[in-house]
Amino acid sequence: MKLELWWIWMVFAAVFVIGEMFTAGFFLLWFGIGAAVAGILALAGLGAGWQWAAFIVISGILFGVSRKFAEKFTRKQPPGIGADRFLGKKGLVLKDIDNLQNKGQVRLDKEEWRAESEDGQIIKAGDIVEIIKVDGTHLVVKPISKGD
Repeated sequence: MKLELWWIWMVFAAVFVIGEMFTAGFFLLWFGIGAAVAGILALAGLGAGWQWAAFIVISGILFGVSRKFAEKFTRKQPPGIGADRFLGKKGLVLKDIDNLQNKGQVRLDKEEWRAESEDGQIIKAGDIVEIIKVDGTHLVVKPISKGD
């Protein structure tokens, strides 16, 4: 019976490795390696307790090491790159900003963005606003001057 379990572990290893190909972040790969080690232990005739312990320990260690490695090499995006380049810029309100009605539009340079106010107040069309944050596909703004 012990020797027959090795192929189950190998199937799990294959599923985890194939699953990793369709996901990001090197999460499933470590479980695949742990399952392969457990399969080798099953093939060697070791009991289920050893197999499970190896699977959990190997997967856990590899996962922990990969997280520390990733954190060391992953840096926060520097300011002024990507959507952060809009922070602090001024825009013109094209359509009244009303968070409760989920309405509002701002022109920033030559682009038009959906917008919401920082504190929930209604900001009228024609007002000038400052961009506080970019949240997905819309801007979070605060008024800085009233339009004519």
